[in-house]
Amino acid sequence: MTVFPSPSDDELLRLILAGDESAFVALYRRRQSGIYRFALQMSGSEMIAEDVTQEVFMVLINEAKNYDPSKGSLSAYLYGIARNHVLRALSRDRSFVSIGDSYEEDGEAGHEQLVANDDPLGDLTRNETIVTVRQAVAALPAHYREVVVLCDLHEMSYVEAAQVLNCAVGTVRSRLHRARALLIEKLRARNEPGTASPIVNTARCFA
Repeated sequence: MTVFPSPSDDELLRLILAGDESAFVALYRRRQSGIYRFALQMSGSEMIAEDVTQEVFMVLINEAKNYDPSKGSLSAYLYGIARNHVLRALSRDRSFVSIGDSYEEDGEAGHEQLVANDDPLGDLTRNETIVTVRQAVAALPAHYREVVVLCDLHEMSYVEAAQVLNCAVGTVRSRLHRARALLIEKLRARNEPGTASPIVNTARCFA
């Protein structure tokens, strides 16, 4: 039995631009769940996540010709649209995951000892409940929350995340470093001495 490779995102986009509706359906099915999860993890609102997901693909239908592959992957382009719509929604209604926005980027040097290995978030959250981790991530300021969501939860590289956020790779790296330090502080502060927490898989925290 011959197995034919699935068309790439760029190939599907070319078909979409040529008027192929089935190509749009295929791309939607491929990318919809990731966009929805990103919007939900960023906003904490199913309503916002649903609206943002719909908006992303409406933009794709109407403005697909504006996509420039030299600036990043189509996936990063879609996440970038989602990010812009999420931030607009959050600015309209500060009741969604807005706590913690008073944190600033200064003082990063003081947190070096908290980030001693490549996966401090994973190490710490193995002993945290899913709800606790969700709350800690949601409490981060948006510019820290988004790098955690993209890099730790969606497993994007620094380069891919930088394409989504339209910033330098170094900015992603430093924000993620700071965000992980803040998460460690929040999770440690929630732990009561002598209380054992159940073991959880970090990847399941926002499944």
